[in-house]
Parts: sequence; C-alpha cells; structure tokens
Amino acid sequence: MTPSIVELSVVIPVYNEAAGIGPLCARLVPVLERITPSWEIVFVDDGSADDTLAVVKTYNARDPRIGAVSFSRNFGKEIAIAAGLDHARGEAVVIMDADLQHPPEAIETFVARWREGYPMVYGQRTRTSRDDEGPIRRGFARLFYRLFARFGEMALPEGAGDFRLIDRKAVEVLRSLGERARFSKGLYAWIGFPSVGVPFMVEERRHGASKWSFGKLFRFAFDGITSFSTVPLRVWTYIGGFISLLALATALFFLVRTLIYGPDVPGYASLIVSVMFFSGIQLMSLGILGEYIGRIFAEVKRRPLYVVADRIGAAADASRAPVRDDRRLARV
Repeated sequence: MTPSIVELSVVIPVYNEAAGIGPLCARLVPVLERITPSWEIVFVDDGSADDTLAVVKTYNARDPRIGAVSFSRNFGKEIAIAAGLDHARGEAVVIMDADLQHPPEAIETFVARWREGYPMVYGQRTRTSRDDEGPIRRGFARLFYRLFARFGEMALPEGAGDFRLIDRKAVEVLRSLGERARFSKGLYAWIGFPSVGVPFMVEERRHGASKWSFGKLFRFAFDGITSFSTVPLRVWTYIGGFISLLALATALFFLVRTLIYGPDVPGYASLIVSVMFFSGIQLMSLGILGEYIGRIFAEVKRRPLYVVADRIGAAADASRAPVRDDRRLARV
C-alpha cells in the first residue's frame, strides 16, 4: 500500500513512450529503492496514441507506487510537468524524461545535495553532451542562453534543463503559477531559492525519436524570451525612432540637393525597395504585438491548463493533491 507520506516523487512526462517505460523502470526503481523506502513514480501521459497508458497500468499492478495521470489530448510537455507537480506527493520532486537520456543514477546525487539543504538541484549537461546535436543546434542553444541572460528577468544556468529535484516548498510556489504559456526553465529561476548544479552526461536515446523538431525548439525559445521580457516590444520603439531620424535626414538631403541641382527624376527601383522594406518592418512589429496580445487573450479566457481523462495508482486520489487554482485542472 502506498504510504501516506512520500519522501521522493519522480514526475515523468510521456508521449508515445510505450517501448521505453520498461527499460526506464528497470533502472529507475532500483535507484529509488537505494535512496529511500518512501517513493513514488508519477507518469504524465500527454495524450499518447500508443499503449503507453496500458504499459503503466501493468507496472502499477505490480507496484502501486507507480501511477499515472492521463490527459484527454496532447497538451505539451510544459503542461505535463505542471500536472505532474500538481499530483506529486513527495517532500522532494524529481522531474526527468522517459527516454533514459537523463540517467536515473544521477538522482542519488540530487537527493544527497537536497539533504544537504539545497531546495533546487538541477542537472547540468556537460559541453560534450551536445556533441550529437550538430554545430547549428549547439550554436542556437548558446545564443538563446546569451539572449535570455541579456534581455530576460534573470539568467539561466547554461546546460540546465528539466532534469532536476525540487523541494516541496518550491513545488508549492510553482503550483501557484497558473500562466498558460509556460517556460519551466524560466519559472525555476524566477521563484528563486538556493540551487546547485550536478553535471551529467546525456546518454543516447534507447527508444523512439525526439519529439522536438527545430521549429518546435525555435517556438519554445521564443516563448521563453517573450514570457520573461518585454524587450521585443520596446525594441520597435527604438527601431521606429531610428527610421524616423533616418527619414528626416534623407528628406533634408533631397531638399538641399534639389535647391542646388534642381529636381531629379525619382528611381522606380529604389522606391519599390524602400516600400517593401518598411512594409516588412511594420509587419514584424505587428507580429510581435500580436504575440503579446495573443497571450493576454489566452489568459483572460481562464481555461484550465489541462484536462485529466484518467488516473492510475496514488494519482487517482484527487483529494490528496488539491489544486489551489481551479483553473489549472479540468476533469472528465
């Protein structure tokens, strides 16, 4: 029977990971047994189309400490993490991926640092961990961290991701944040609390393929910047002011030249190029404004973050993990 007080919870978002749950549990469960007798695993099924939930049910029948929350559809990894935090009971909560690129053995070091007094312990990818990503992807990752540090509200530790341990008091703060466009890396940094990094090597993917295309990563990075900075809005004020000064200087130049040399026949090509250029600038600025207005629109609708279709194991007891903001959760 699952104990009423859990020391360590492991939250694992899964999407079409039926083939990977067995190998993951084979490595993760022995690690948890060595760390503490009081643990639980909470899988968050993000609308999988395969047998992911059925596999979790099989493992739950063997060990009730393994449970799951299943969404009614795919809501995305960031929302799955939020749901996992809502349903985790542990005094400390570990977030990790299901593909074994986050080594379960590193959790022992996480817990050791937590017991030393750190409320936040994050896994920090070593530089060699990105060798399999290609130079372009690594370059964009470094650029993102630099931009976020320059324009965001706080700096992010380079190489830090979702693989981390969070103390219960920090979990409760994260649960109180009901925003829809979630960028968890930024939220971890925003809430504060003393933190420490634990270097780890990213292992090769054992099953399936990455769900993150280059386009999704770009969108995720853009969401991160716009969630924690208003610089994309302010920059158009500076661009508009610069273009206005440039236009005034150009007008003065043509005025002086006309007074000295007389009127000149305007060039058709230069006119078309300038019109297209300034039209592009206007559309880009409107697009940035639209992004922020769209976020406001999503927030004022007050829809829940996710819809739960099923619960397995300890997660089935919704009363033991009350949601302080009812907008975060809907049940079917």
